[in-house]
Amino acid sequence: MSRGAGHWPERRLIALDWLILESGRERLVERLFAGLCVRLLEDGLPIARSTLHVRTLHPQFFGARLLWRPGMEEAEIAFLDHDSITDRRFLDSPVRALYEGAEAIHQRLDLATPAPREYPVYAELRAEGMTDYVAMPMAFTDGTRHACTWATDRPGGFRAADLTALGDLLPALAMATEIGLSRRIARNLLDAYVGRHAGARILAGEIRRGSGATVRAAIWQCDLRDFTTIVECLPRDEVIACLNGFFEVMGAPVEAQGGEILKFIGDGMLAIFPLEGEAACHRALRAAVEARQGLARLNEKRQGRVGPLRFALALHVGDVMYGNIGTPTRLDFTVIGPAVNMAARLQQLAKDLDRDVVLSGPFAAMCTCDGEFLEPLGRFPLRGVPEPLEVLALARRP
Repeated sequence: MSRGAGHWPERRLIALDWLILESGRERLVERLFAGLCVRLLEDGLPIARSTLHVRTLHPQFFGARLLWRPGMEEAEIAFLDHDSITDRRFLDSPVRALYEGAEAIHQRLDLATPAPREYPVYAELRAEGMTDYVAMPMAFTDGTRHACTWATDRPGGFRAADLTALGDLLPALAMATEIGLSRRIARNLLDAYVGRHAGARILAGEIRRGSGATVRAAIWQCDLRDFTTIVECLPRDEVIACLNGFFEVMGAPVEAQGGEILKFIGDGMLAIFPLEGEAACHRALRAAVEARQGLARLNEKRQGRVGPLRFALALHVGDVMYGNIGTPTRLDFTVIGPAVNMAARLQQLAKDLDRDVVLSGPFAAMCTCDGEFLEPLGRFPLRGVPEPLEVLALARRP
């Protein structure tokens, strides 16, 4: 759609100027889209409902839909998981048609003339009092297609000049959306692969090898027991499903209790709970209780050729170096230090003692619980530690 003579006043649109010159200040796509819609109203376009549909790169989500209505300062965002592309609502939608190559889809909703194709969304829009609807494709620089839709409740629908103006906005809207979405994709991928806090630090510029800080933290180190037997007895896909299920029941309570998962090492998981947070050790212990309960529920559901899944978890506390370590071309944002080594040796002790959760004396001393969940095991010599370490275990039935 191009602007035709006599269809639009000879002036630049407020919305177009803002998209080109100022929208880069909006770091969130949902605020960017709302800002555009507000300015379209100022330009005189009768927008009563608008949506933005974008595909993204995320291990959990296929994409997102942003919905704006007059009066909203920020668009409402809904993330769509990968299964949504098989949902009937998506399959029978104008957005799917645009993703697959269709050009703009325009439908008056207040006329008795039947639509060339009656998408279900038309009935929903009529019920909301909308009189006209247009869906337009947006192309990103990587060749992917995305979509935006506009609806009005003005009697008689959109004018030709309105549709021309919306079409003229598409290149600038696609550019601004792609920039904003790239920021979110970068953050999403960093969150997924290195953790939320580490991802934020990397985006803030902590990317040089050797950069980091000393952090006092509760340290969580766990792994899946008898993993060699699992690998030998199960096919590849079942092994992966087994690991994913195990990590989910371990990781969910860690994150829910304010911890940060740093890495997965084979069948093991390393996490920290910075002591700057309130009652960090108690929350780490609470996460351990919830992880045990979660694994018990998972075992009740499993029907496999191996026995119940078991784990060994060590909880310790100390100073760790938290930062970038590795080669000049391959870095890992992780923690190192004597306290991390101690946690690894405690984890091995848990296996030797056939206990699922063990705690060091220093960790237990910082817990805010009354000790009813803890069972003293004695003092044990650990390699590299000059004095035997007091060790406790989570009671078998807390």
